[in-house]
Amino acid sequence: MKDYQFEVCANSVESCIAAQAGGADRVELCAGIPEGGTTPSYGDILIAREVLQQTKLHIIVRPRGGDFLYSSTEQRIMLKDIENARRLGADGVVFGCLTAEGDVDLPLMEQLMKASQGMSVTFHRAFDVCRNPRKAIEDIIALGCNRILTSGQQSTAEQGIPLLEELQQQAAGRIILLAGCGVNETNIAHIARETGIREFHFSARENTESSMLYHNSNVSMGGTVHIDEYTHTITTTERVRQTIGALKTSLLAPPHGEEDKDSPTKYEQG
Repeated sequence: MKDYQFEVCANSVESCIAAQAGGADRVELCAGIPEGGTTPSYGDILIAREVLQQTKLHIIVRPRGGDFLYSSTEQRIMLKDIENARRLGADGVVFGCLTAEGDVDLPLMEQLMKASQGMSVTFHRAFDVCRNPRKAIEDIIALGCNRILTSGQQSTAEQGIPLLEELQQQAAGRIILLAGCGVNETNIAHIARETGIREFHFSARENTESSMLYHNSNVSMGGTVHIDEYTHTITTTERVRQTIGALKTSLLAPPHGEEDKDSPTKYEQG
């Protein structure tokens, strides 16, 4: 499995710990998961760096949810967040910026790339809402980014397989494609087989019930936006292992579907 890399989208330090225990190569630490991920707090980054001894730590740099067209104030915030991630020992940063026309914002990206020197850089799923992915990949390669996180401009990476395969061929080893969004133990082998991609991004989260004994369901912390505030999701070690194990099982399987019927399933092996 040395040729494959597995990144867990971690929504907390607890998720980082589970990702490391499950065998992830790195985590992308994010806050604001319902918004697609926003920059985590100083405390989250600091403690994540302390606990991640075998797993690399990448930090998303995204000052808000929504689109990827940033104001001058937001640009200053992003530069400071990159500086903070570096100071706290992050191995990499994750960001992406677009123009109003849906192209890669080259001048802003050049500023952020300069600020990120010495760290690995992933251009995140802003790529999936750019207007011309074939041009965008060339722009991102020219900028010097290490990888692109993408679902192939579809709701999930599995649905995006046709474009992912095409982009993998276009990349031709010049940049890493990181397939993400909806990747799990049931489809990772299929995505790998159909696209040739060797890096995968997934959350491996499960719902966890709150330890609160008293519930007041009449009050929502989001005002008119109602979510279940007595349930939260967290990455689990077992699901990380299962997802990685599913790909490993597929790679070790005999050709032409000649599996040994007595062998354990991918879930038992994961």
